[in-house]
Amino acid sequence: MYLLERIGELLTMDVEGGKVLRSNRMSEPGIINNAAIVYDEQGIVAYGDNDTILSKYGDEIVDSIDAGGALVTPGLVDPHTHAVFVGTRELEFEMRIRGMSYMQIAQMGGGILNSTEKVRNATLDELVQSSQLQFNRMLSNGITTVEVKSGYGLNLESELKMLRAIKKLSSMVAQDIVPTFLGAHEIPQEFRPNGKDDYIQLIIDEMLPRVAAEKLAKFCDVFCEAGVFDVGDSRRILNAAKGKGLSLKLHADEIESTGGAELGVDLSARSVDHLGAISEIGISVLAASDTCAVLLPGTAFFLGLEKYAPARKLIDDGAIVALATDFNPGSSPTTNLPLVMSIACTQMKMTPLEAWTAVTINAAYSIEMEEKVGSITEGKQADFVVWDAENYRQIPYFYGESLVDIVIKKGKVVWRRVC
Repeated sequence: MYLLERIGELLTMDVEGGKVLRSNRMSEPGIINNAAIVYDEQGIVAYGDNDTILSKYGDEIVDSIDAGGALVTPGLVDPHTHAVFVGTRELEFEMRIRGMSYMQIAQMGGGILNSTEKVRNATLDELVQSSQLQFNRMLSNGITTVEVKSGYGLNLESELKMLRAIKKLSSMVAQDIVPTFLGAHEIPQEFRPNGKDDYIQLIIDEMLPRVAAEKLAKFCDVFCEAGVFDVGDSRRILNAAKGKGLSLKLHADEIESTGGAELGVDLSARSVDHLGAISEIGISVLAASDTCAVLLPGTAFFLGLEKYAPARKLIDDGAIVALATDFNPGSSPTTNLPLVMSIACTQMKMTPLEAWTAVTINAAYSIEMEEKVGSITEGKQADFVVWDAENYRQIPYFYGESLVDIVIKKGKVVWRRVC
């Protein structure tokens, strides 16, 4: 067994036995001072007061790490990313600065369609190689579990290629990767302007059966938004995915209120994501459900939007709330989940403890990983981050700073700061 000792402040997220936290419970995540953790590659054995742990397990320890009085937390969980792609879109960044909107750029063939062309032209190995660096950057930001979507292929061959790349990366990188099929991310150029129904039928008749048969995805997601896939379209695709045994997610109410949140709850989706334009009815329905609200404030920040998702209202009304980077090459090119926490605190008025809950146990719940990760709970995976910080408040406080010292995944050190 191994020992992580002399932890100044241990943030466990274990107040409900490692289960999801709502409302006021998001601010009561379980903190232990002067703590230690005993673990092995199979999982967490015990945690608690440093001296008590040493007296009970000291003779069984084969190696140890001294946290030096620092903050230790569960490994971070990023439950919404588009981390597999080829090329970047910094020209569009400048176009937005000069006054063009995200939708205007998309109508000109930019945005998702820009990335689609590059992914279609790339080989599987090129796609894997171009994406691998991103996972190393995630480790440096403390992310040990990550959801990754397809959605830049938009035809059968390229969507399968993306999902196969994600599967290959799962065996190459340190993180647990949860794959999501997002063939309904955009309407590809060859199906415009009048072929949306034909593309939806292609997703249902050809893509979903192949994805399910090859077991390439855990979830199916749809970009439910005005001008893309409406509520009726989304319901058709998600019902077909459910029939193939996939769990459901939904990009919902990002730019306009379309009823996406209500649809997600009606279909028992595990999460509805974005929610910058969610309606009051949507908030009420979501708060009464077990569907998680995954908020992406980094996207609103990078796009220069004035309106953020109503995190305060969602939390106060009792919704399950998580945070994610939405890491992608166009609207949120960051793997810095601690920075997203800072934005959530300053722009959406989440408290630091609520933000911590949203990137650990609640984020794990949103991708059906709460039984394995997201909290320091006996029996869960030994996924920890040792921070160059004294307490949990300092992580969102020092916004944009790199404060990760050591990352432990499944009991092994997988990243360490080079001094």
